Amino acid sequence: MSDVQEAITRAHRAEWARVVAALTRRFGDLDIAEEAAAEAFATAVQRWPSDGVPPNPGGWLTTTANRKAIDRIRRENKRDDKHEEAQRVYDDDPPEPVGAIDDDRLRLIFTCCHPALAMQTRVALTLRMVGGLTVPEIARAFLVADTALERRITRAKAKIKAARIPYRVPSAEDLPARLTGVLAVLYLVFNEGYLATGPGAGPVRHDLTAEAIRLTRLLRALMPDDGEVAGLLALMLLTEARRTARVSAGGELVRPGRAGRRRPAGGRRAASRRAGRRA
Repeated sequence: MSDVQEAITRAHRAEWARVVAALTRRFGDLDIAEEAAAEAFATAVQRWPSDGVPPNPGGWLTTTANRKAIDRIRRENKRDDKHEEAQRVYDDDPPEPVGAIDDDRLRLIFTCCHPALAMQTRVALTLRMVGGLTVPEIARAFLVADTALERRITRAKAKIKAARIPYRVPSAEDLPARLTGVLAVLYLVFNEGYLATGPGAGPVRHDLTAEAIRLTRLLRALMPDDGEVAGLLALMLLTEARRTARVSAGGELVRPGRAGRRRPAGGRRAASRRAGRRA
């Protein structure tokens, strides 16, 4: 049972953003995507202990989430504003190209970081949808109450839907208006991985730092001449280079002053004698 629970935790950290992004691309609705992904993980909690962990957890979760989304749309397809979503369920045509870089999560970041949203709202929404951070984790970063942040995210998703903000990487002329929010999101995802605040997590979450670096590399390929993008990527890589030295064998953080420090041969007294002779 503990192995299954650990597998579910690993799958949530590794696959949440990918599942949400894939469903957003198909159904064009952040609420449907997030709720269907949550239902898929809830189903995994119920079924994996008895059925076993599937060979491809990410594929299982995506398939289950797609079915959950379709079931929800079918239940609501009598409403006028759901006809377009319901039509997508039966659309087997391959999706059209939606951006210069074929990455669902990067497109979702740009969708959530639309300039129509306030900067703090953009960052909070993207951390939830793409970073996979919980509402309490994000609320701690913004120093606000969980309920206040939850309302902010709900309003942002409603605004994206009402404004029909497209799910794509914007054109070159639109990038500067969104770049500040995108960089803030990538930095905060990396920061949460660098020093995790969530309950039950270790001091360092490599899944978050690795994903932040991967997405920043994609952004660098998209905007190769932008100094801020290059600087953020360099900062991440420099920080990540000493990740293994930041945690002791017992899983505790090592203070920067002690990381990599070697005690001189002969111990502290011998070192003191050598220092005295040099003086």
